[in-house]
Parts: sequence; C-alpha cells; structure tokens
Amino acid sequence: MVPETFATDAGLDRDDDDFDPVFEEEDPALPDHRYLDRELSWLAFNKRVLELAEDDSLPVLERANFLAIFASNLDEFFMVRVAGLKRRIATGIAVPTNNGVSPSDALDDILVAAHELQSRHAAVWHDLVAPSLADAGITVVTWDTLADDVKADLGEYFSSQIFPVLMPLAVDPAHPFPYISGLSLNLSIRVRNTKTGREEFARLKVPQMLPRFVPVDTAKSPEAVRYITLEDLIAEHLDYLFPGMEILEHHVFRVTRNEDMEIEEDESENLIQALERELLRRRFGPPIRLEITEDMDDVTLGLLVRELDITDREVYRLQGPLDLGGLFSLSALDRPDLRYPKHVPSTALQLQPNEPNGKADIFQAVSKRDVLVHHPYESFATSVQAFLEQAAADPNVLAIKQTLYRTSGDSPIIEALIDAAEAGKQVLALVEIKARFDEANNITWARKLEKAGVHVVYGLVGLKTHCKLALVIRQEGNTLRHYSHIGTGNYNPKTSRIYEDFGLFTADDQVGKDLTRLFNELSGYAIEKKFKRLLVAPLHLRKGLLKAIDTERRNAEAGRPSGIRIKVNSIVDEAIIDGLYRASQAGVPIDIWVRGICSLKPGVPGMSETIRVRSVLGRYLEHSRIFSFVGDGEQKTYIGSADMMHRNLDRRVEALVRLTDPNHLAEIEGLFDLAMDEGTMSWYLDADGTWTRHAVDGDGRRLVDVQEKVMRSVATRRRSRSRR
Repeated sequence: MVPETFATDAGLDRDDDDFDPVFEEEDPALPDHRYLDRELSWLAFNKRVLELAEDDSLPVLERANFLAIFASNLDEFFMVRVAGLKRRIATGIAVPTNNGVSPSDALDDILVAAHELQSRHAAVWHDLVAPSLADAGITVVTWDTLADDVKADLGEYFSSQIFPVLMPLAVDPAHPFPYISGLSLNLSIRVRNTKTGREEFARLKVPQMLPRFVPVDTAKSPEAVRYITLEDLIAEHLDYLFPGMEILEHHVFRVTRNEDMEIEEDESENLIQALERELLRRRFGPPIRLEITEDMDDVTLGLLVRELDITDREVYRLQGPLDLGGLFSLSALDRPDLRYPKHVPSTALQLQPNEPNGKADIFQAVSKRDVLVHHPYESFATSVQAFLEQAAADPNVLAIKQTLYRTSGDSPIIEALIDAAEAGKQVLALVEIKARFDEANNITWARKLEKAGVHVVYGLVGLKTHCKLALVIRQEGNTLRHYSHIGTGNYNPKTSRIYEDFGLFTADDQVGKDLTRLFNELSGYAIEKKFKRLLVAPLHLRKGLLKAIDTERRNAEAGRPSGIRIKVNSIVDEAIIDGLYRASQAGVPIDIWVRGICSLKPGVPGMSETIRVRSVLGRYLEHSRIFSFVGDGEQKTYIGSADMMHRNLDRRVEALVRLTDPNHLAEIEGLFDLAMDEGTMSWYLDADGTWTRHAVDGDGRRLVDVQEKVMRSVATRRRSRSRR
C-alpha cells in the first residue's frame, strides 16, 4: 500500500481517471485555449510541496517529511496519470487534453517537467535538508566515512539480520531477466568469474520489510544519531552473496509500473472477483519510469533499458539515494524539537460534556441544533467516532447506514458497526472497494463486516460511491428520528489527524429523508430523484452548481449583491470553469481556494478579471470542499465530498449538504476571508499557470499561517467555554 500522503484524496485523489473531457457547446464569448493543462497543474502542485521542503523556517523533520510526500506523490502520478496517457497513445485515442494538446505532446511536456522536478528534489535533499538534519545531530552517512570498528559492527548486523533474506538472481542463458516489481529498490550487479573471466549480471532486490535507514550507532541518544541506507550496507557486502566472484559494478535502480486499473463491470459478474483479478494484473503492468543513480555505467543501463523495454526519455538519472519516500521512517525519531508543536484536537463546543470527565450525549446535542465540526482542529474521536459508538450501544437506535470509502481495518468505525450488528440493529455498510490502492484492504474489512452480520453492498455498477454519509434511525417516544452526518472526508481516524475536513451533524428531518432515499438507491433499485437539502451527483450536482453560478451572474448584471467562493482539492471540469468565466465577465467577485489541480486561468482581461485563485499547503492536508454563493443577500453554502472534476460529477455518487445555521455560515466566511487575505501565507496562481508563494511581507516578516490561526481560534473558543 502506498503511504497516506498529500496525494491521498488530494492532488491525485488516488482515483484520477479523468481522460474524457466533457466540453459544453462552444461559447463565442470565451476564447480558445482557456484552460491550463491539468497534468502540468498537478506537477505544479507537487512543486509547491517541494517548496515546503526548501523552507528553512520549518522544522527540519517536517521538511524531510515533505520530501517523502513529494516522492510518494510523484510515484502515484506516474502509476496513474502518465500510465493513462501512455495507454491512450498506444491505443490510438487521439482525444486532446483539456487545453487542446495531443496526448503525445502532453506526455512530452510532462516528462520534461518531471525530469526537472526530480532533479530539484534530489538537490533539495543533498544541499538543504540533509545538511540541516546533520546540524540537528541526524546524519545519513556513507560506508567509506565509517571507522573500522563501526564497519565491523554493521557487518555482524548484516550477517545476522539482512543476509538471510536476500535473494540474488542471476541473468544468463539459464536464468532469464527477472521480473522487477513496481517501486521496489534494486541493485544491479556485474561480476566476473575469476576462473573463466566471463562477466555476468545479477539483480538483487532490497527487502522492503527491513528498515530503509539502518542506525549506525545504536547506543547513542536521539540527539546524535547516524544512519546508513540499507542499499549502501548491502552493496558493501556483495562478496557474501557472490563468493569467488569479482564485483565489477553495482548500482541502485528503481522501476515504476503502470498500475492504472480498468475494471470491466458486468451486472452478471461478482465485483469482488473482477477486482481481485484486476489487482493481480496490476502487479505486472508495463514499466513507465526507470530511476537510476547518477553513477550507473552505460553497459548496465543499456541492459536495463533493453530488458525493461523502456525509452531513454523515461530514464531518470539522479543523485542517490533513490526513493526518498523512505524518509517517512524518520518520523519515528523522538525529536519533538524538530517537528511542529504538538496539537491536541479539542472537542466541538456543542459536543462537550456538561460535567467534567463526563460523557456527552451526542443525540441530545444534535437534536437541539446542527453541529459543524472542523477536523483536525476539532476531534474526530469525540464527534464522528463517538456518534457511531453511541449509536451502536444505544438500545433506542434501530438502524445505522453508512458509506465507507477509505478506512483502516482496525478502525473503531468498523468495530462500532460490528457491535451494532451483533446487538441486533439493522446495519448497512456501503463499501467502495474500488478506492484506488486501497482495494485489497477494502475487500478484507468488507468481508469482516459481512461475517458480523452487517449488510454490505458495493454501490452501483459504473459509479464509485465517494460521498461521506452516516444515518442513524432512533426511536424517540412514538416517532423515529433521523440523525445524519455528512462530511467532506473519509471515516478514517488515522487520516482525520492530518486531513482538514468539515462534517455536519443534523437531526433535520428533511436531511434524514434525503439520506434515506439516497441509501435506498445505493442498496436497491430506486431511481434517483431530486433532494431537498442535498445536491447529489451524478444527475443533479453539476446542474445545481451551474444554476447557482448563473444566478450570481444575473444578480451582478442586475446590480444586486453577488459573489462566489469555492474551496476544492481540484478544479478541472470545463462546464464549471466556463460558468465561472461567464460570471466573472458579468463582474461577480470569485474566490477559488484550491490545493491541487487548477485548470482555470485567473485574472485574464475580458474573461476572468474578477477571479482570484489561492492555494494553502502546510501542516495539514487541506481536504474540505465548500461552495458558497452570496445569493442577493441570502447566502447559500454547501459542504461535501465532490471536487470539480469529471469523475466526481459524472462517474461518482457525491453529496453536498446546504448549511443553514447562521453561525456556521459566518464560520465559513471567516475562513475564506482569512485564506484570501493578502496578509496570509499562500500561493497565488497567475494566468500562465505559474504559482508564486507569498510567505513574507515587504519587511521580511512571515505572513499569517491559516492553519496555525484556525488552531489558535478553536483553542480559544474551547478555553472560553471552560471558563463559563
């Protein structure tokens, strides 16, 4: 499994399969080539991640983590986006990209940009982050810098802990070139038989289950530690593996394979069986990238290029070490002084218990008024998790219905659903097993739920179920009440600590009825109808948003108050972008807050002069989706799971819910005011696709950090409540 990173439900969202742009009828009032290339925009997003690693004002272990995030993000980009483009080129699909460029030309541009970014990434490690870590007492050393006694100790460690699990594979007429698994780290080795003089080639896989960075001085304190990379340690002991042979050359290389999946869904076939078959096929996808260390000789490189059937432009010659995603392992170091200050999420005010050390009654709180929670500033455990655990234990709860897109097998959410089913409640779990790179995990815990008596369904053929919904039916006197949760993020306690998301709890009967109908459609054969307080994809979400955007345009033309504010992970959908362009032409002020891809060109005279685009990256992954419209003084604000991409609007079940509480509307507006303020740290997008970071003012003072400001604001609210 690929580590949870900024690409998870982020730049790539791990399900980035939008290769079929949906163009509206051409509008003569809008120019051609009015979209930024989505692939290059994604690379620009990852460049912003890299700029965080370059920022020496950040704690150095966090900078190392951003290097790891960059590496993991780029791996997914190649496995999915580059793989998809190559598939289109190979199959002769000539549909141009969203900015009118042919797939072949688009791939050329991507590979040029990717080469530049990967080289810069390696340089940031060598020139900036590694020296800063060394200044803090954390050093990654090479074998030749070690004293003899240290080498001896490491030799014993190699003999006892590493050597037994290594598997060298020879390549000769009796041994064909071995399969190289995707993202594995490997050593290419050329040896000479000292008796015959014959040269041979071998491949050695670096075991992924062993620590990537091996401690050199195990007795020292965390304040002064040295590491050697696992591949360096193995390389210095190749004589153990090839006794009697002369080691001529050894180099590190890494292959990325096409891991894009195409599941042919058939009403008559078991979806899990189809998915398991496709997972097996994924392992053997064709290579699309070869990373090598800069010292690799031409003979070895020629062999790899030939055997892997890869082109020269798909070779990335880099400063070692390769795969800086391994830097994630440094997060285990006990060095809080080199990290962001610890933050403990607070409990949302309305969900705080009335008595110290007491337990809040979630149902009682939500029955009084809607509750809006903001993670990770406010606790997932004392809100979403507590809601489901209380529902599972409450004898008055008759049924629980929930969507599950990504969670962990040991999740308390899963346990709560199992407990509820074992207590005799009706429990429905709609599991999206096609969530990319989590398919195998999802199959495992879906079967666990089924064994416990939970009704598990897998959604609709041809659509992914991406909405984040939970519905609890509770008997209260002679009536049944609906308690609903609609969120912007997954029901995942682990990612809730690093993903910024909103969630609405409501006992509004209309929302409950909307969710009841939606769950019936997802588990049965109902035909989708319009909903009262929800906007639901694929039938109504795009239409609803376009109508709201056009209403703002007409209000501006009539001289009435107007304004649009949108916060998303990515905005690519041409129809939505064109609607925003038309609104801008009418003078509507438009703020777009996007973390990842943005195909919209802001600030173009006559087209998008009133549009500002900002991006915020930092300690937490900005993940919430918000859509706010001034509405001639009657503000309409929605939160939910959908990004403005073709897949979200056309091939997924997504849901947005309208906020109605004035306090919630004010909170959202305050958040936008903060993010768009010139005194706030963020990246600004120019019309040519360039993102410029604004981190300091004219006097060199650091600008306000959105996430730190929100963190302090939530903590202040909690302290004021505790004093009352």
